[in-house]
Amino acid sequence: MSSRPRRAKSIAKAPTSEELPSFLNLTSESEEEEEEWKPKSKIARRPCLPKKTEAKTKKAAAPRSAVARKMVKKVAVKEEIDVSLPIAPVEDNKMQLLKPKEEDAGTKPKGLNQNPQVPKKREINSFQGKNQNSLVSDEKPSTSVPVVKQEKCKEEFAFDEPPSKKIKLNACPEGKPVKNLGGNKIKEEFEMNWDIVQALSEITNVEPWVCANLIWLFQEENTIPFIARYRKDLINNLEADALREVQQSLEELRTVAKKTHTMIQKLKKEGKLSSCLLKGLLNCRTLEELDHVSAPYKTGSKGTKAQRAKQLGLEPAALSLLQNPVELSLFSYIKPNTKGLANIKEVEAGVQHILADIFAKDKDTLDFVRKLCQQWYISIQSTLAKVSSKNGSEKDIDKFQLYHEFSCNIKNIQHHQILAINRGENLKILTVKVNIPDGVKNEFCWWCVNERWRPKQFLKPEFMRILRDSVEDAYKRLIYPLLCREFRSKLTSDAEKESVMMFGRNLRQLLLTRPVRGRALMGVDPGYRHGCKLAIISPTSQILHTDVVYLHSGQGFSEAEKIKKLLLQYNCSTIVIGNGTACRETEAYFADLIMKKYFAPLDVVYCIVSEAGASIYSVSPEASKEMPDLDPNLRSAVSIARRVQDPLAELVKIEPKHIGVGMYQHDVSQTLLKATLDSVVEECVSFVGVDINICSEILLRHIAGLNANRAKNIIEWREKNGPFINREQLKEVKGLGPKTFQQCAGFIRFNQEYIKTFCSNKKKELGSRALLTKAGVLGKKKSKLTPCALQQPNPLDQTCIHPESYNIAMRFLSLIRGNTNDIGKSEMQEKVNAVIQKEGLEGTAKRLNTTVHTLQLIIDGLTQPEGYDIRTDFDKPDFKRSIVCLEDLSIGAVLTGKVENATPFGVFVDIGVGKSGLIPMRNITEAKLSKVKKRRSLGLGPGERVEVKVLNVDIPRLRITLDLIRVL
Repeated sequence: MSSRPRRAKSIAKAPTSEELPSFLNLTSESEEEEEEWKPKSKIARRPCLPKKTEAKTKKAAAPRSAVARKMVKKVAVKEEIDVSLPIAPVEDNKMQLLKPKEEDAGTKPKGLNQNPQVPKKREINSFQGKNQNSLVSDEKPSTSVPVVKQEKCKEEFAFDEPPSKKIKLNACPEGKPVKNLGGNKIKEEFEMNWDIVQALSEITNVEPWVCANLIWLFQEENTIPFIARYRKDLINNLEADALREVQQSLEELRTVAKKTHTMIQKLKKEGKLSSCLLKGLLNCRTLEELDHVSAPYKTGSKGTKAQRAKQLGLEPAALSLLQNPVELSLFSYIKPNTKGLANIKEVEAGVQHILADIFAKDKDTLDFVRKLCQQWYISIQSTLAKVSSKNGSEKDIDKFQLYHEFSCNIKNIQHHQILAINRGENLKILTVKVNIPDGVKNEFCWWCVNERWRPKQFLKPEFMRILRDSVEDAYKRLIYPLLCREFRSKLTSDAEKESVMMFGRNLRQLLLTRPVRGRALMGVDPGYRHGCKLAIISPTSQILHTDVVYLHSGQGFSEAEKIKKLLLQYNCSTIVIGNGTACRETEAYFADLIMKKYFAPLDVVYCIVSEAGASIYSVSPEASKEMPDLDPNLRSAVSIARRVQDPLAELVKIEPKHIGVGMYQHDVSQTLLKATLDSVVEECVSFVGVDINICSEILLRHIAGLNANRAKNIIEWREKNGPFINREQLKEVKGLGPKTFQQCAGFIRFNQEYIKTFCSNKKKELGSRALLTKAGVLGKKKSKLTPCALQQPNPLDQTCIHPESYNIAMRFLSLIRGNTNDIGKSEMQEKVNAVIQKEGLEGTAKRLNTTVHTLQLIIDGLTQPEGYDIRTDFDKPDFKRSIVCLEDLSIGAVLTGKVENATPFGVFVDIGVGKSGLIPMRNITEAKLSKVKKRRSLGLGPGERVEVKVLNVDIPRLRITLDLIRVL
């Protein structure tokens, strides 16, 4: 029982560092001094998304551990973890979801600086209570984390919207309350001394009950779009960005656990594992800590100074100095013929190295010095490297002029500054160091000698000197370099995460640009010598005409007649110009013709779009398959036009990182970048939805739950059997099991008019065949009916309502006395409003025995007009008729423009002068942003139209500084 209080204390004390694996550049401690942390030129990071195969190892024989993964045979440590899920007694084989604690009602979610309350423990299987020595033997250790009792669930909880914790499953499609989400326990593959739910909550600033639900949802292979839309009550209405952050942090914690147990297995095999070392390893939360603890035991050429001293037999002397110094005599360890023990100085040095190693590996000591650093001014400094001033080019050196003599508090430094400093250091232009003041060292040394490592008995002066020297040696040689690496690692990982998240936000804004439908478009890929490539597409994206015109080689007048003829022939009044080479000249050419009304009677307008990735796509296999007869140069013009007509459908064909709306994208982890951007694309495509009967295979593969093979199977089924009539038919497609259907069904749409027309024609055809057969014309042989002939359309398939909620939707329609034929009409809106005003949203949900979130989704699906598109809330391209030059700008001029890119230091806006202007972040305030539009963060995204004022124009450097007036 004595181990329980100590065990609980060790859980509560969590390391404050949250470093990521990619920035660990630890060197062996066999060196005389630790090397300083340096960023790698190419940072490789482990994938952050969970493997989809992990949750497929379920066993029917063990229902309570259905979400547990298979045990890894070679791991010598027991591999089950209890993540302290609040649980309740099992009743009727149903599962109760986690709810926030009652005492948290009316409070805000806790920040990272506040430790979440640890619920009461029900049982503790501390490894301290089971003979630690047995952990080093062949017996498998038990390091279970406390199991937590379920708090009483109340209907109300501490957030603005009070959802009751319910889930809709196959066993309970109506969203009734279910017991124990995920069973009694969430079992992790690798067990640690910390609770994964609490650790995840501290890292992400998300409530523990939400983290526990998310761990289970991710283990069950649920996708982020599905969770964000159809499981809101389980996640406290978190958005997709927050879900991605939790998912990435969860994978990082699991990576630490996996590597820790691999290290334990290796050390046990080599006979180096002690109970103290095991405890230290199982306490590690980051790979940085794991490397620090395990570094002395890695196989090296010489080993560390402490290891060499231990091999000489000086470890008992070092321990005796701390515990029983009265009986210690260092002279007894002198061996004149042995190197390292030849005289008293060498013996003292060996004891000092062992003590320094003990101090530097102690968890409480490291926690104290980290906490101490938070109270002092720690700065990061960069200076121009001596080598770069001789060897580097002036152009490269000038790029980092701001950082030649730079110093900033690590608490205040901006993310883009960290990435810039790291890039300069990789190019050997800058020298970077972290400056920790001497006051930290002095206070740390005093604390170690007088409190943490104070000897139990009186120390002789010579032993006290050894103790002080050991503490100073531990700080200077081991702890100070570790702190510098941790600070650099933390700053860089945070900056990389912000860069990737910024890229994702910009990409989402670009993908959700409002489509320009119902008009023919002319796409122009500008060029000089090889001419400007033209492509005219129809309102349905069909290629009508392609051509090449030479506007900038003295043939502009004759080519104008050809362009006018094409525009009149295809009734096209919108020109889309790519922003690549010769864009400025091409824009001026068309603007001049428009101002002269050359294209009359057509009222022609033009817009500029980004052509990033168009050239890469034009030579890709997908483009060759889609446009086999077109030259690659003409394909890029088609792509430019389609980017305005349907940006989402066109941009998903291009790898997201080639779209170019990020910052320092080549300096961050490419694995993390790709995972995040692919997730954003999946989110956008899913939330917009696709018409299953007309969408392309490329677009279909980005729907939640689908992949390239499943999308291909859907297209093949459609070509073989005709169009899909309803969502249930998806189950007939090869490779689409119940889980895949659950994930994708809510994001697939059906055009009801097309389906009704098709079914009507099919019935007429079957009726004609029946008459001909009766008359004996076709013979008596029974004709095989196609699957489509036996299916009936379901009007709910055109909505965002998930099939698992159709039963509730039909009961709601009965309650309001509505009809499925009225979906999307004003009559439906009136009936819904009448019932909701009378009974309220919560009352109606309770009457239907469902959740508020589910009912709100059903109401949205029934009242949204037919063909509703969430992109209508976003901005469309900015069409123009005239042009302004950079020289024409004057300070104080008010202009309108379109956001091109957003970064942590400001927003770049295209104001139509050929060069984007910058709105510094300090000029973007909440008061200037639109109140109507929902925003994920205080910032602007690509595609938004803004009104700006010119603050400064630097013509030699081509720089324009703007002030934001308002968002249009």
